[in-house]
Amino acid sequence: MFNTVLHPVSDLGKAKEVYTALLGVAPQTDSLFYVGFEVDGQQIGLVPGGGPQAMTAPVAYWHVPDIEAKLAEVTAAGATVKEPVRDVGGGRLVATITDPDGNVVGLLQDH
Repeated sequence: MFNTVLHPVSDLGKAKEVYTALLGVAPQTDSLFYVGFEVDGQQIGLVPGGGPQAMTAPVAYWHVPDIEAKLAEVTAAGATVKEPVRDVGGGRLVATITDPDGNVVGLLQDH
């Protein structure tokens, strides 16, 4: 199941204002490196400059119970690892892959 979508933004302050108005809630997480909202179980994240993964478009993250196993499964099926598994803090692991058409998909595991 996916319920996290990250959006790269060029101006975090302006984007935060727009998404606060759009979603009708204040950010749950508000830092210089990430602004995150939660609405009805959906996580919406704003990442300045596309973050360390250099996102150029929104990326949907599929929540999985075992990120290493799922990464092995999807690469065996033909996906390519774009960003290997890394810990982004709080016990959260993320990775990204590209499908055969170059679409980027994220994987996310919470402990």
